[in-house]
Parts: sequence; C-alpha cells; structure tokens
Amino acid sequence: MQRNCALALGIIFLLLGITGFIPGLVALPPESLDAGGISLNADSFYAKGFGYLFAAFPINLMHNIVHLLVGALGIAAATTGNAKLYNRGFAIAYIGIALMGLIPLTKTTFGIMPIFGNNVWFNALSGVIAGYYGFLGRETTTTELNA
Repeated sequence: MQRNCALALGIIFLLLGITGFIPGLVALPPESLDAGGISLNADSFYAKGFGYLFAAFPINLMHNIVHLLVGALGIAAATTGNAKLYNRGFAIAYIGIALMGLIPLTKTTFGIMPIFGNNVWFNALSGVIAGYYGFLGRETTTTELNA
C-alpha cells in the first residue's frame, strides 16, 4: 500500500505539473484580482505564469515546477522502495503548506508561489492521505502477497 500511495501521488502531481504548462487548461486571473494579497506586476517572480489551473487552482511557473519534482520523486520512491519515507515527508510538507495557505503573510510562500484558495483543501487532503499510509499504513511483505 505504501508504494501504491506514493505512485498515485507521484502520477497525480506529475500530471498537475504538466497540465500547468498547457495554456488551454489555465485561466487568466480577473483584472481585479490581487492574487492573495500580492500585486501581480509583470516584474515579480510570483506573476510569472500566474493563472488558475482548471479555472480553480491558483498556480504559477514555480508551482508547476514543484509539482513536477514532487511527482517525479513519488514515482521514484514507489519504484525504489522508499515509499514510506516519501509518504511521511509528503504528509508533513503538504499539511504544513495547507496551514501556511490559511495565514495571510504566508499564503503565497512569501511571494514565490500561490498556496491559497482551492490549493489549501487540496494540499490538506493530499497530506492527510499520505500521512495515513506513511504513518498508519503497514508494509506488505512478499510472504503476505504469496498467501
């Protein structure tokens, strides 16, 4: 189950990272939006590639890159036997990121990438799932599989 969780998270986040680069899937923000308290001037790193994936999840270039890396790490962990470590690290990081998304000062990771809006519940849900398998799930041994 550890490997299945890490693989599923890896595939989901890799796909999210890829879809963030497909213009037809990213809606531009309305003119009046201030992107969670950060001005969207063209010179800021935060504004690079800012939009709403599936018109619901705020993303930018850095967010897409992070999703690609997290996804690749999940797939690698599932194939190398480090799934439990990945699930635990993912859970801690993503629950922490979800909590940061609730705090006005940190909801854009200090102006680097958006973690507000729908990202909060998605990160929390992903973190809880990874935490369940990483901390409460058990490893399946090969003798159990053969039985």
